[in-house]
Amino acid sequence: MTKIRHEPVAPTRTERLAPGAEIDPHRHDDHQIVYAGRGVLAITTSAGSWVAPATRAIWVPAGTVHAHQAHGELELHLVGLPENENPLGLDTPTVLAVAPLLRELLLAHTRTLDDGSPERARLRAVLLDELRASPQQPLHLPWPAAPQLRSLCAILRADPADDRTLTALGRQVGASDRTLSRLFKSDLGMTFPQWRTQLRLHHALVLLAENTPVTAVAHRCGWSSASAFIDVFRRTFGHTPGAHQSRDQAG
Repeated sequence: MTKIRHEPVAPTRTERLAPGAEIDPHRHDDHQIVYAGRGVLAITTSAGSWVAPATRAIWVPAGTVHAHQAHGELELHLVGLPENENPLGLDTPTVLAVAPLLRELLLAHTRTLDDGSPERARLRAVLLDELRASPQQPLHLPWPAAPQLRSLCAILRADPADDRTLTALGRQVGASDRTLSRLFKSDLGMTFPQWRTQLRLHHALVLLAENTPVTAVAHRCGWSSASAFIDVFRRTFGHTPGAHQSRDQAG
């Protein structure tokens, strides 16, 4: 059983993690904003996983047990906020859009020491204002509790390119497609196609962070063609996979 580390204060700082590096399950008494200025960050809790590239940040509420994993060369920016200061009013991990101004504020806030100056206080105030205005993004990949659904999701997580129907997958895990469809909606709050698309997008972000060519990413994640993958990626993230890789490499 993994021991959960308790860190009373969520520090504000910048740190770098090598590709594949992990931070074991831990929790803070403070809230935390986690932003990957370079690379892709995955945060996992008992409820599922959240993946954030450089255009997204993750809000982690106080007390949430979570683990980090780096994909690509990760430059991690961490902002801690006291438990009684919740500018977003959120009690579950959430992915937030990071516009250019918010990105620069996060970088500036985490790369300098808190000297208690009025300038520092103003920087923090503007940062919180921008956070309040940041749209929430549906980048959560929930993980089921129902045993049959967990088996099915594990099959697809091991091979996101598996394109079998729900009926075919149901035969392998011993459940009807009607039962599984009901479980997806009741247990995960989304349909089977929605969950599988989310899984594939999460896997695509990881592969892109590892500089995998776009065509290979499309194939390994189960899209019928590179153009189909590019279309879904653009509609979800607002830019193409190629632009995403270029932006990440530029840091």
